[in-house]
Amino acid sequence: MSAHRTRRPWLLPVVACVAAAATAVPVAASATAAPRAASPAAGTAAGSWEGTYYEDALGKTGTALKAALHTTISEQTVLSYSQVWDALKTTDEDPADPDNVLLLYSGRSQAKNTNGGGADDWNREHVWAKSHGDFGTSKGPGTDIHHLRPTDVSVNSARGNLDFDEGGSPVAEAGDCYRDSDSFEPRDAVKGDVARMILYMTVRYEGGDGYADLEANDQVGNGSSPFMGRLSVLRQWNLQDPPDAFEQTRNDRIFAIQGNRNPFIDHPEWVEDIWG
Repeated sequence: MSAHRTRRPWLLPVVACVAAAATAVPVAASATAAPRAASPAAGTAAGSWEGTYYEDALGKTGTALKAALHTTISEQTVLSYSQVWDALKTTDEDPADPDNVLLLYSGRSQAKNTNGGGADDWNREHVWAKSHGDFGTSKGPGTDIHHLRPTDVSVNSARGNLDFDEGGSPVAEAGDCYRDSDSFEPRDAVKGDVARMILYMTVRYEGGDGYADLEANDQVGNGSSPFMGRLSVLRQWNLQDPPDAFEQTRNDRIFAIQGNRNPFIDHPEWVEDIWG
């Protein structure tokens, strides 16, 4: 790592949050998810999902919990990459301005209709870098909106395919983020979001359904290997930044569009149950 900043103390263990109610706008999809048990309405507390969506995971830890969650969240609607544009305009809508989306790394609120490739546009960031496993923008991991987020085009470029860790120099147009030669550190307000997206991808994509077998590991500089790090830091970020109402509402909206959930938003304690 290059020049590091002073590490911030981690916060106390996760405090449960209750999501604000959300109304999702469905996106037409190329494939439909398999039928599932009736689930609670969007905006309900995570515990309400236990007897339905997460029934098979209850009481398990370690590899057994990971395997149960993989089976549950693999039932989903698969979007095309073009459908992701409209999906993100719903999932990442600014609660204070329905004409805008919130950009992940900068936190800027920006008009939904300014998506594109220009320097000041927003585009589709693969939080699990698409080169880590070489899945590109193909259907499946390349179009899974649980880890696709609106970001400023130039900030997206600055992040590139770097792993996640602490340290570096401030990023232009996202001064609360830092990067160096082998890693990227997001702003504090979304550190937990990033961790839970990476760990969702680790559980969802195990290689058995024709997709890449993705795994979080405890290193940086993973290149094109199907790994993302640094796991020990991601675990700390999950504790430091528990799910807030925006992240929970986003999970509800993705469930309405894509038909599956990020279990680590509903149950952030499962991160330690699997990797602790």
